[in-house]
Amino acid sequence: MSISELFNRLADRSRRSEAAEALARYWHADALIVFIRDLDLGVLRPASGFPQTLPGGPEWRRFLAACYETGEHRDRVAFPDRTQMADICGFVAESGAVLTLIGGAPNLSMAEFETLPFPLLAALVRAESREQAATGLAAAARDATRRATTLAAALDLARAELTAQAAELASALADAARLNRELQALNDTLEERVAERTEALKKETEERIKAETALLQSQKMEAVGQLTGGVAHDFNNILSVMIGTLDSIQRLGISNPRLRHLVELAERAAKRGEVLTQQLLAFSRRQLLRPQRVDLNSLIANYRELLRRTLGETIRLDIRLCAIPCYCHIDPVQFETAILNLTVNARDAMPAGGTLTIETAICAGNTVEDRRQVGSGSYACVTVTDSGTGIDTAIVTRVFDPFFTTKPVGKGTGLGLSQVHGFVHQSGGRIEIDSAPDKGTRVRLYLPLISGENAKPEHTSHEDIIPQTGAETILIVEDDPDVTEMILASLESLGYRVLHAGNGREALAVLQRNKQVDLLFTDLVMPGGMSGTQLIAAARQIRPQLKVLLTSGYAAHPAAVTDDGLREELPLISKPYQLRDLAAAIRAVLAGSSTLPRPREPAMQ
Repeated sequence: MSISELFNRLADRSRRSEAAEALARYWHADALIVFIRDLDLGVLRPASGFPQTLPGGPEWRRFLAACYETGEHRDRVAFPDRTQMADICGFVAESGAVLTLIGGAPNLSMAEFETLPFPLLAALVRAESREQAATGLAAAARDATRRATTLAAALDLARAELTAQAAELASALADAARLNRELQALNDTLEERVAERTEALKKETEERIKAETALLQSQKMEAVGQLTGGVAHDFNNILSVMIGTLDSIQRLGISNPRLRHLVELAERAAKRGEVLTQQLLAFSRRQLLRPQRVDLNSLIANYRELLRRTLGETIRLDIRLCAIPCYCHIDPVQFETAILNLTVNARDAMPAGGTLTIETAICAGNTVEDRRQVGSGSYACVTVTDSGTGIDTAIVTRVFDPFFTTKPVGKGTGLGLSQVHGFVHQSGGRIEIDSAPDKGTRVRLYLPLISGENAKPEHTSHEDIIPQTGAETILIVEDDPDVTEMILASLESLGYRVLHAGNGREALAVLQRNKQVDLLFTDLVMPGGMSGTQLIAAARQIRPQLKVLLTSGYAAHPAAVTDDGLREELPLISKPYQLRDLAAAIRAVLAGSSTLPRPREPAMQ
């Protein structure tokens, strides 16, 4: 059967469904539906004789909306129900009627469609639609006449209700107008509020990044500090053996000048090692500090000539001291070392000369800027500024790292600034550095102030202590065999009777057996699960009046090494020590002194 005959069958309403199925098969589709435009409603709907109920859904709405334009349109829709999807193609004629093929693989093209007598079919189904509409209107008119009487009766009632609703509507419109005005005001300020919030988020992000960077730097410095502290502790044990052995050799009275010279060289090397370990301990905040109440202004004034000699003739020294005394509880020797390290760094940064300025000031934490720098509390601020070459911004945050230096090989160990950093933080303060290439460097040391009666400086004697001999019994508790052998030989040479234990439990057993022990000399950190302070607490349960002396390769101030069971400060001598210092400390403890003589500080390099 030809295409024309099939189209003619579509004109017969009674055979339309059969013809539609045949045409669908002819064009390799599952179904064919013709849509016409409802002139009253302006929407597309299936023509008479075609399925009047479709699955519907957003896909159908999208497809029918596209068919408002003449031409070919393709999409996917739900068909024959909403559980299945099928391809659909629509061909829109100039009259607005649409021929749709659903499912299968339709082979009808737009060019072929335009040759079909579809306009005649569209006109026919439109006429049928008008006829049905007219019939429906006639029936509706008759029905309307019947209902007119009823509606007239209800009209008066509705009019009254409408009057009331009109009043409500007027009120609702007024509320809507008000809400629209408020919404417009919000829209007008939306961009400004978004910009403000964006800026706030940007600042929060920058502050979070800064905080994370500071935390990472702090964690890195803490990890490096633990490592360097452990290395320095072990190195101090080695130096203790070396220095003690050299002391013993010197006490033998060497007559060979060459051998005596070699011993002196070894002593100088050991002293250099001692300086190195002190710098490592300072960085890791495990050095032994001996704080005193001092006035920073007086200390810096006393350093003036030393600093001038350090700087040389080409650099001008400008010291500006605060008019108010700056009393702090710090180790004056370590403070001097810190200032000297900063001075040497500044001198090396000004090879052609320049100016070094040292200033002191009181930072009470009262202003916003003070609280940003040091928080609450009162601090003395020592500022060291040079006019030198400065430090590149990319590495300025690394200058406090141990062994990091910008100087040539052989010109520095990279421990000067790390020592300053460790000393300041161990003293309860804070250090800041500002620098840029060709703009010089400024270092600020913030140290906690003391006030009232505690602000009076201490006056201590630095007279040399002559080693003293004795005949008392000393129990040595030390786990390092080399250190043990050195101490035994040194103390026996001074006339003491010496006993030895390798750990705390062995020491307690010795005390139980021997009632003649006059002094317990113990290392602070030992294996076996018992520290030096824990040993002392247990020993005094046996001998309440037992005199004690602690030693360690690293430790904080003695007040910080006590356990809960021992609240009083314990005498402590730090490793490495010379024989004369050990002998003087032992005699001071046996004599009942509460403080030890200050050991000689090793010379700075």
